[in-house]
Amino acid sequence: MPSYPYRCLNCKKRFEIFMSYSEYGSLPVSCPHCKSDQVQRRIGRIRFARSEESQLESLADPANLEGLEDDPKALGRMMRRMSREMGEDMGPEFDEVIDRLEKGQSPEEIEEALPDLGGEGGDFGGGDDF
Repeated sequence: MPSYPYRCLNCKKRFEIFMSYSEYGSLPVSCPHCKSDQVQRRIGRIRFARSEESQLESLADPANLEGLEDDPKALGRMMRRMSREMGEDMGPEFDEVIDRLEKGQSPEEIEEALPDLGGEGGDFGGGDDF
């Protein structure tokens, strides 16, 4: 049975009412604290469930990738967003790189400051290109 959040306009307290969809709009609602019928429905948070595929598609949108090569802060924000969207903890090294990018440090500067970060070969991707 759905829960409907309300606020009493008389005593200003918040409360929830449980009623079926068919009851909503036909049953009178009154405040359980002061019994006033001067109540206002509050709008709760709305969540959208998205598939992993949908999340990846939105992250790979070319419009979201424009200018990242020239803007370390934007690159850091995008990488942080990708990490949150995927819900995976990438570890402290990843967080360190993102923190440095968000402060404006270039990938090349980060690579020089943290030479062991990429493992063998000393670079982030394991190859010659970053």
